[in-house]
Amino acid sequence: MNVLVVDVGGTNVKILVTGQTKPRKFPSGPTLTAKQMVAGVKKLARGWKYDVVSIGYPGMVVRNRLLAEPYNLGDGWMGFDFESAFKRPVKLINDAAMQALGSYKRGKMLFLGLGTGLGSTMIVDGIVEPMELAHLPYKKGTYEDYVGERSLEKRGKKKWRRYVADVVERLTAALEPDDVVLGGGNVINLKELPKGIRVGNNNNAFLGGFRLWEKTVDQRRSRRAKTWNAKKRKSSGSKVMTGRKSAALKKAS
Repeated sequence: MNVLVVDVGGTNVKILVTGQTKPRKFPSGPTLTAKQMVAGVKKLARGWKYDVVSIGYPGMVVRNRLLAEPYNLGDGWMGFDFESAFKRPVKLINDAAMQALGSYKRGKMLFLGLGTGLGSTMIVDGIVEPMELAHLPYKKGTYEDYVGERSLEKRGKKKWRRYVADVVERLTAALEPDDVVLGGGNVINLKELPKGIRVGNNNNAFLGGFRLWEKTVDQRRSRRAKTWNAKKRKSSGSKVMTGRKSAALKKAS
């Protein structure tokens, strides 16, 4: 089964399909709608064959349903029928959760994505728990106001790095994870990492998108009579399959 993974970010939409090693991308931005995203992805994915789609969405997702419009994109996302648009089964997951899923190794992991905003996810014993820490109160604003991209541009790298270190320390102390991963496009702007923290690879978002379907593949093999066209399955969380790394990511990561 070939999986098309779509990583929707505030700056770019990036895609990768099973069997490929080089992602493709196109600009997103504050006016991008769900319809425009799908059209852009389908155009960019020409020549690729895929059976199912994984979408990493920059907002809250529960049981394959979007709960709010994206903070850094256009409108028209909630209620949009992605399966009809792609004409394929689709799994939706928070974008930080998708990258976290690809970064997960064991135990209790906290993932913080330093991108346009602040993404956050916990994975506990293989169960993905997306979190919305970005807009919790911090100083005179929110966590995202101090460690997001706007803060980096406004305050400069030196101050931004101090805020990142402070936020990571606070969240680590509060949540007591076994493992902390920093990902997202702006992680490259860190001069040094807080003690005990590891850096995630942005390409892990694609690995996470592939992993979303690993358990489903096993179920399909044991229940061939049930197809996605006959019955849509609902997911209450994603169980991580961390055995063999997907071939498409061996060169990309």
